[in-house]
This record gives sequence, structure tokens and C-alpha cells, in this order.
Amino acid sequence: MVGTRVGDALGTRLRQLHEQLLELVPDVDRIACVLYDPQDDLLKIFVDSTRSGEAIKAYEFRLAKSDSLSRLASSGSTRVLDDIPSAVQGNSLHSIWLLKEGYRSSLTVPLYDKGAFIGFLFYDSRRPAAFTAAVQRNLSLFSTLINMTISNELNLVRSITTSAQVAREFANLRDFETGGHLERMAHYARLIARDLQESHGLSDEFIEHLYLFAPLHDIGKIGIPDSVLLKPGRLDPEERQLMETHVGKGVEVLEKLIGEFGLEELPDSAVMRNVVAGHHECLDGSGYPLGLKGEAIPLEARIIAVADVLDALTSHRPYKEPWSFEDAVAELERLVATGKFDADCVAAVKRHRGEVMAICDRFQDR
Repeated sequence: MVGTRVGDALGTRLRQLHEQLLELVPDVDRIACVLYDPQDDLLKIFVDSTRSGEAIKAYEFRLAKSDSLSRLASSGSTRVLDDIPSAVQGNSLHSIWLLKEGYRSSLTVPLYDKGAFIGFLFYDSRRPAAFTAAVQRNLSLFSTLINMTISNELNLVRSITTSAQVAREFANLRDFETGGHLERMAHYARLIARDLQESHGLSDEFIEHLYLFAPLHDIGKIGIPDSVLLKPGRLDPEERQLMETHVGKGVEVLEKLIGEFGLEELPDSAVMRNVVAGHHECLDGSGYPLGLKGEAIPLEARIIAVADVLDALTSHRPYKEPWSFEDAVAELERLVATGKFDADCVAAVKRHRGEVMAICDRFQDR
């Protein structure tokens, strides 16, 4: 699989902008944007444009562990390193990578949205002292454009997810659609995607979009009667048929939200649609609503399917106690063997027992 897939629109835009910037500032060899997740205090690589060498991927770093970056985030000031080899100690993955790739100087610009810190923009050069005062002035417009682009995207995503949350609350969607469930399965989905990043050519941007859109997967259940949705036990055939309509209802709700907010141009909205429309499809064609088979099911939908069932198995339900991690993995592997689930996604879960259990413990239902 290749990395140029749905979920990479902002990365493509950044690379185009980088080409234009080189006409003005030819010594900028790399531009990277990291997003800040305040819930986890994590800086996460989001999009980058690296002219040569090996780009760093799947990099995460706790903001609190860096005094200098924490000061930049709170002060709004920029940071220039004129000689990276003498300024970094080479004791972190990022600094080791910087030295290995031969970067000699850098400019760090904090990003904000409505006054709130949302991440950093990094400019790197293989030439020492490349970021003079004049160069910084030339880069200021590009930094503003990138900040606006990232802010607009995040605000559009928040518009969708907040509206979905309000809809769920108005519909009194309870039990397995609790905030804990949505947090857990979103983190599980991100964990699986991170594991598959190199083997499946996934970009950091794609993974972050998958994480952001994962909580929307079952939004269509707001249209299912409580008598069916909250039934403590197995559904009869008629109830099962009604329950399965939640996928189509979810797509309808999503399209309505996209239309009302004017989000038709939202970059990578295909990931969002695929999450909602495809998470109940099965590799053998036995899923619903379209009966898609194999690679016809988008990877993001296959990941969500595994993350969703993993959480269902390991969580308390009115009709069952939580399963152990080992029993849940055994059931997921059974679903792989019967042709339902993606083997790579399930293997990724199996490789990360400790992280799965930490997520499960952290986001417990109240």
C-alpha cells in the first residue's frame, strides 16, 4: 500500500507550499507541524514536508518534559537554534534523528487558535545559522498561512464532532455510547493505525484524522429506538434488521452536518465518511450495509471495526461482564479465521497488551 491515500490532503498542501517557499528561502529543507493534545499533554507529528533524507514518523513527546518548548507554548515567542549539534544532547528520539539527518539549524514557531496553544511549526535547515532575522520575516507570512490552515481544519472537525455529541445527548444515547467508550475505541483505533503505519504506508495526518473521527462511527444510533438500542440481551431478527439501519442513518446525519456547516471542502472528509459507512462491513462480504469484500473496505473502516469490538468485549454491558484481554484477542482471532476481520489489525492489538489495558483503565465509564 502507498502513503498517498485519503487522509493526506493537508500534507499535500504543505508540500506545495514548501515548493513555493523555496523560491524565497532556499535553505529550508524541512517543514513539520506537530499538534498538541491537551488531554494527554502530547505533541504529535501531524504533517511534514521533507525534501530529502528520512522523515520522522509516529513521533510523540510530552510537552511537560521540555522546559524550552513549554515556555514557547505559554509565551508565544519563537526559538532559533543556529547550531543544532551543539544545542541538542542527542538523548531523545527526535534529537537523535535531527543529528542523523544532518540538520544544523532550526526555527520553532508556536501555533494558536483563538488564543489557545495547538502545536508547533518547525523549520529545519542543513545549513548553520540559516534563520536570520530577514529569513524569519520572510517566513512569517508562511507561518501565518499554515497556522490558519491548521486552525480552520481543527475547527471544522470540532464542529462535526461537537454537533454529533449534542445529537447523542438530545437522543439520550446511553450505555455503550458513553464518553468512556468513545474515548477508548478512538485510542484503540489510533494504537492499531500506529502499529500499521510503516507496513501500510500510513501518514501521521491520516492517523490523526482517524483518531479524531473515530467517535462518529455509531452516530446513526441516535435514530434507533431505545427499546432496541438498550435491550438487555440478544435482538430478534426484526430488531437486528432495525439496528443495522443505524449505518445508513449515520451517513445521512453526517451528510446533513457537512451540508449545514458548509464543510463539503473539509480536507480528508472521505476518512470521516468511511469510518461511519464501513465499520460494519466484513472481509468475507457478510457485513452490512453494502456487503463489501476485502480491499473494497477502506482500511480506516477495518481498523474501527476491530477497535469497536475490542472495546465491546473488554467492557461491562448490562448482559455481560468484561472479558479479559486474552479472551478478547482470542475472539478477535476467531473472527479473523472466519473471514470477518483484518488479520493485521488484530495482530496489532495483540502486540500492545499493556497499552490496551492502560487505555481501558484510564477511560473507565462512570
